Amino acid sequence: MTFSLLYRAFCRLLQLIRLIGRSDTNIAIEVVMLRHEVAVLRRQVRRPALQPGDRAVLAGLGRLLSRQRLGSLFVQPATLLRWHRSLVAERWTYPRGRPGRPAIAKGTTALVLRLAKENPTWGDRRIQGELLTMGVTIDASSVWAILKRHGVEPSPRRSGPTWAEFLSAQAKRLMACDFFHVDTVLLRRLYVLVFIHHDTRVVRIAGVTAKPVAGWVTQQARNLSMEHTDQAKAVKFLIRDRDTKFIASFDTVFAAEGTRIVKCPVRAPRATAICERVIGTLRRECVDRMLILGRRHLEAVLAEYVEHYNAHRPHRSLIQRAQSALDTAPALIGDVDPTNLRRTDRLGGLIHEYRMVA
Repeated sequence: MTFSLLYRAFCRLLQLIRLIGRSDTNIAIEVVMLRHEVAVLRRQVRRPALQPGDRAVLAGLGRLLSRQRLGSLFVQPATLLRWHRSLVAERWTYPRGRPGRPAIAKGTTALVLRLAKENPTWGDRRIQGELLTMGVTIDASSVWAILKRHGVEPSPRRSGPTWAEFLSAQAKRLMACDFFHVDTVLLRRLYVLVFIHHDTRVVRIAGVTAKPVAGWVTQQARNLSMEHTDQAKAVKFLIRDRDTKFIASFDTVFAAEGTRIVKCPVRAPRATAICERVIGTLRRECVDRMLILGRRHLEAVLAEYVEHYNAHRPHRSLIQRAQSALDTAPALIGDVDPTNLRRTDRLGGLIHEYRMVA
C-alpha cells in the first residue's frame, strides 16, 4: 500500500516537473490533477457510458493527438473504429419489426378478462364465440393464452359425439328429442320435453308437465308438427332414446309426416350426443343455477333462456356464431375500446349478452 502510494506520487511529481517548465504553471497543475482524477475514476468504472455527443467530441479531439498520447486515454484507436462500425450498421440496417404474431390489443385483453370474470363457467372457446358476436376476431388459442397469462384456468375441452361423420352428413335432416327433469323448491319433479334440430341448433321446449302420460306426450308431438310444418317435412330422421314415455302414438305422429324414428341403443347416451349436450347446457347455464318454484316459473325461465340460446348464444358447430346471425356477419373491429361494450342481462343477471356500440 505504501509503495503504491509513493510510486503514484513519484509519477505525478515527474509530470509536474515536466509541465512546470512551460509558461502556464496553473494549467500544468490542473492537467496533473485531472489525469489523476481520470486514473481514479478508471479504477471504479470499467466501461464508461458515453452519449453520442461524447463520442463525437472525443473522436474529433483524438485526431489531433499522436498515437503515443492516445495510449494513456480510455478512448483507443480500436474504440474509434468500433464506434464507426456501429454508425455504419445503424445507417444501413433497415428497421425490423417484432418477430412472431402481432401483439393482441389491450382492449381485447380487457374484454377477455372481463367475460371470464363475469362468467366463471365459460371456457376459452365460449369466450371466443361471444367476442365474435360483437365483431371482435380472435383465435381460441389467443383467448387461452390470455387466460393462462393472467392466472385464469380455461375450461377443459370436451370430446365430440361418436356419430360425428353421420351427423355432419345428415344434419339438415336430423332432429333429436329427449326428456329431462327439474326438481322444484318443494321437491316436486317436473319433466321437460326438448327438441333440437341438428343443422341449425334451434331448440324448442315442447312442454313441461309433472305427469308425462301417453296423451300428453302425443299432443306435444302434434303441436310441434303443426307449428313447424315446413321444417317437419324436411326432417327425415328423429333420434330418441328408448324411454317408456315415448309411446307408439308419439312415433305415429312423426311417421305420418314422413319422418323415420331412429331409436338409440340401450344405455348409449352418446348416440344422441347433441340432444344430451343441449340438456347439459340447459342445466349448467340455467336451471341448476336458480331455484324453481313451480311449473309456470319453469316455463317462463326456459322460454327466456331458449330465446337467448336461439338468438344470441354462439355455437361451435356454427363456427362460433348464433343461429340468428348465420346469414349476416358482424362488422370486424380492429382495436377495441372497452368503454363501447354494452351488457344485457337475462334471467335477472344470471346470463349476460354483450354487444359493441359505435
